[in-house]
Amino acid sequence: MIDEKQGIPSENSQNALAVPRRNPQPSRHQSYNPRRTDGQNNLRIIPLGGCEEVGKNMTVFEYGNDIVILDMGLMFPEEDMPGIDYVIPNIEYLKGKEKNIRAVVFSHGHLDHIGAAAILLEKLGNPQIIGRPLTLEMVKHRVEDTHHGASKKLRTTYVQDLNQTINLGAFTLKFFQVDHTIMDAVGVILQTPVATVIHPGDWTIEKDPMGRPPISYMHLSKLPRPTILMLEALGSTVSKEPISEEEMLKNLYMLMEKAPGRTIIATFSSQIERIKQILEFAARTNRKVALDGFSMKLNIELATKLGYIKIPKGVIITVDKAHSFPDNKVIIICTGAQGEEMAALPRIVAGNHRFIKIKKEDTIIFSSSVIPGNERTVQRLKDNLYRQSDYVYHSDIIDVHMSGHGNINGIKQMLREINPDYFAPVYGNHYMLKEGAKIAREMGFRKDRIFVPDNGSVIKFTSQSGEITKEKVPANYVFVDGLGVGDVGEIVLRDRQALAEDGMFVIVAVIDKRTGQVKGSPDIISRGFVYLRESKDLLTQTRRKVIEIVDKSAGHGGPVNWTYVKDEIRNKIGDFLATKTSRRPMILPVVIEV
Repeated sequence: MIDEKQGIPSENSQNALAVPRRNPQPSRHQSYNPRRTDGQNNLRIIPLGGCEEVGKNMTVFEYGNDIVILDMGLMFPEEDMPGIDYVIPNIEYLKGKEKNIRAVVFSHGHLDHIGAAAILLEKLGNPQIIGRPLTLEMVKHRVEDTHHGASKKLRTTYVQDLNQTINLGAFTLKFFQVDHTIMDAVGVILQTPVATVIHPGDWTIEKDPMGRPPISYMHLSKLPRPTILMLEALGSTVSKEPISEEEMLKNLYMLMEKAPGRTIIATFSSQIERIKQILEFAARTNRKVALDGFSMKLNIELATKLGYIKIPKGVIITVDKAHSFPDNKVIIICTGAQGEEMAALPRIVAGNHRFIKIKKEDTIIFSSSVIPGNERTVQRLKDNLYRQSDYVYHSDIIDVHMSGHGNINGIKQMLREINPDYFAPVYGNHYMLKEGAKIAREMGFRKDRIFVPDNGSVIKFTSQSGEITKEKVPANYVFVDGLGVGDVGEIVLRDRQALAEDGMFVIVAVIDKRTGQVKGSPDIISRGFVYLRESKDLLTQTRRKVIEIVDKSAGHGGPVNWTYVKDEIRNKIGDFLATKTSRRPMILPVVIEV
């Protein structure tokens, strides 16, 4: 069995300075790489995602002709992105440089870090991928689900031991242990001839962890200087202290123990450790557990195959068998805590689930946090659950979840222990990054050693200095809609937004090409604007207006510019409808010449 908890041993260092060294010099330890550090061999760090939003995490590290990529995540669509399945990073900067990519390193298996891999790896010629076993198995399954047989083309390097060192051209890759809410999450160290990057990926600092001592990051302060800490800043505005795993489990077990009916627990499919703990509780208390959600069942299958968890015999049942046992002896663990339309819990709440209907005595537990941007969707889901069940619990009223992201004190602890020469807050909205920078400044870090990047920013380092350059690489959103990748651009998205806001108004006019006049009455089709049967007066006036516009612009008997005619219909009918209704639908004029 692979132990995801082993890592680089911490050193008992007393060096916990709060401020970076004023004049960082290259360490003598940097002789590990013989490449000369001439003017062209500087380290360039380019975030392609994750520095203006929560999700879509991807960072390019470039030294000379060598490139290493950290993560390839996706972002779920926001409310102003109708019809979009998800958003992925723009890799235009890497076109023509595919042969320079030494590896793609995956820090852990959450979709905001691996979700775009199935698309982007193929586009980049399937470079080597590196990660812990569970993480790479998740990547392989996602690739296989997207393109059948494509996972066989992947060149994988499994990190079996966190003390492992991998040489990638000018980069030396190392790892360190972090706390996060998924097994096999790791921090990454990238050593180059001019600087050392320390990137924990997603992280938290567990309070009183069960079964092991707290993680210390003091050993990272002894890496070759100058060091650059790229730290997730999602919790830079959170002052609430985290609860311990023991407290969280005590609350969870108490709710399951006293549940009058079934217990339905909604959590992330990646919460393998949490699911394992619930399975063990069920075995101790003679309960049955049904897993519902494709990704959840897949992740448990992968973790079991790798030996990370052992499922107690006879505990798991299929969802369709849940009715065969007393309600208070059944626990259902499902996906959908974020309100995703097709996930298990929203389907149960909507009454669309084949086997589960909510009962008043069911206990519903949200063992998850709300991903930023999903607040309204989750609130609607909770409202509907409160209507159907008398026992709904979530972190607003009782601690039944531990966040996988550090808070303000955690950021301070990381900065003290690692004591970097440079600091770049990453992974979050711009205000989160700025708050992370403010924390560092208040601790005494120099402002010129703190970099707040945008997506597409180029941060350049030499052994003597670092700066955000004026250069920007393409980093706009790439939308995925069905099988289309990038074919829905900003213009198409604006059209969808307009259709969603005011609907569509189609005008079909048949025109006599000899006279240039409308034959009969124009046909009108309305979708999402007005109900035709209840708007007869408006339609009559609109038809009359269309005839007037065509007569003026085409009814002179000579050659007709039909593009001009359609533009006139679009503009003037748009103004007319806006005057009558204070709404401006998308006008689609269709002119048929006979």
